[in-house]
Amino acid sequence: MLGGEKTKELVTIIKRDRARESCFTMMYPYVTLDDDTEITHSEMRPDGRVKVFIETPDERDGFHSAVCWLPEHRWEDVRGYSPIEMDYFRQFVRNNAHCVIEFSKDGGVLNAADS
Repeated sequence: MLGGEKTKELVTIIKRDRARESCFTMMYPYVTLDDDTEITHSEMRPDGRVKVFIETPDERDGFHSAVCWLPEHRWEDVRGYSPIEMDYFRQFVRNNAHCVIEFSKDGGVLNAADS
């Protein structure tokens, strides 16, 4: 078992690495919906996961947003969306996951189209 100082040092390194990882995640456009909602995705990570980011401009709140991790469909950081809106986004992501995962291997839909 690690001592107190070593544990604190290790936790600090892990937090710093996670923060750096999220800062350098390249996001690719997937679709823009009629209400200006942008849905983007990351490249596939070495562990096979893909981050899907949903963001809608809102005059009152600034932006509503949500993150979904594929392939496990784990949602996090949901801000501003109603339960009905989230039902829509869950279904949208579920119906498009196979495409998003495939495009994430090629650097987004625009790069996949050039192949």
